Amino acid sequence: MTLHDQIFEALQFLSNPEKKEFLPYFFKTGKGEYAEGDKFIGVVVPDSRKLVKEFWQKAELHDVQEILKSEFHEMRLVALLILVNKFEKSKDKTEQKSLVDFYLKNTKYINNWDLVDLSCYKLLGRYCFENQKDDVLRKLSNSENMWEKRIAIVATMHHIKKGKIFDLTKELVLNNLNHPHDLMHKANGWLLREIGNKDEEVLLDFLKIHYQNMPRTTLRYAIEKLEEDLRQDFLKGRI
Repeated sequence: MTLHDQIFEALQFLSNPEKKEFLPYFFKTGKGEYAEGDKFIGVVVPDSRKLVKEFWQKAELHDVQEILKSEFHEMRLVALLILVNKFEKSKDKTEQKSLVDFYLKNTKYINNWDLVDLSCYKLLGRYCFENQKDDVLRKLSNSENMWEKRIAIVATMHHIKKGKIFDLTKELVLNNLNHPHDLMHKANGWLLREIGNKDEEVLLDFLKIHYQNMPRTTLRYAIEKLEEDLRQDFLKGRI
């Protein structure tokens, strides 16, 4: 039995009927929605992570490729988490680069917000930060594909957490500030909030210049942790 089949069998065993029914609605798989046609087995992320612990060392990249091509969302998540595990455990720069190259060649399968958010900054973000490859993220930010744009901005989480370097995040937020989709508004606001968690003054300086041109969702996410009176000042345009 292939590794793909072993993981698929294990996921079916872990399937929760209620989750199987709920997840397609939660992840917007209906006609015309952002994940139209995606299929779910009905497995929660903690259970998927258990499988990753069991299988990641056995998986070669050709196995990961087969798993990642699956029509089932949880299979793709397991494949991406295996990649993250391999990257985090590796001390070999050549191997790390091969994992990043694989990730970048397969972004068409990273096609929902959770698949992006649970993989990109721990792998691609860290790699770009440690190897001065931020132009990789700039290129993704300029992509026509929304998920690649989201990969770019969320990947800067590593820069914020580890390097306390905020300029790239601010640059990429502005690059897609008025993107038409709410999922980009949320991602941009989330990463701005993360800047504020590290240095509130940096966030405030940025907001004072740009908040009146932001989508409302981005602003709400960005100011979520601010003191209430200050939040209201931003929301009501009194800054």
